[in-house]
Amino acid sequence: MVARALRDAGMEVIYTGLHQTPEQIVETAIQEDADAVGLSVLSGAHMTLFRRVLELLAEREAGDIVVFGGGIIPDGDIPELERLGVAKIFTPGATTASIVDWVRQNVAQPVS
Repeated sequence: MVARALRDAGMEVIYTGLHQTPEQIVETAIQEDADAVGLSVLSGAHMTLFRRVLELLAEREAGDIVVFGGGIIPDGDIPELERLGVAKIFTPGATTASIVDWVRQNVAQPVS
């Protein structure tokens, strides 16, 4: 739903599908010259997955790629995710409009 909302708002979205490893996500982001990576985590592995994606981006000198996401993430984990470098966490109930607005305001726009 989020990928479709971002596309409908005129953004280019590369949806990698379910069950991608952090390595696969980072490789795709770098190959596609992505401005952002959005992760949806419903498995409870959010601390591990976000941390690893951020580590791999830093290792590949791609730390300027904005990382955001959402899912079933306890409120108590959000400050730690932000400390790690996650730019924004959307919790259940966030509207697709609010996500689109945030991405527009916080992700680099292409130079025309």
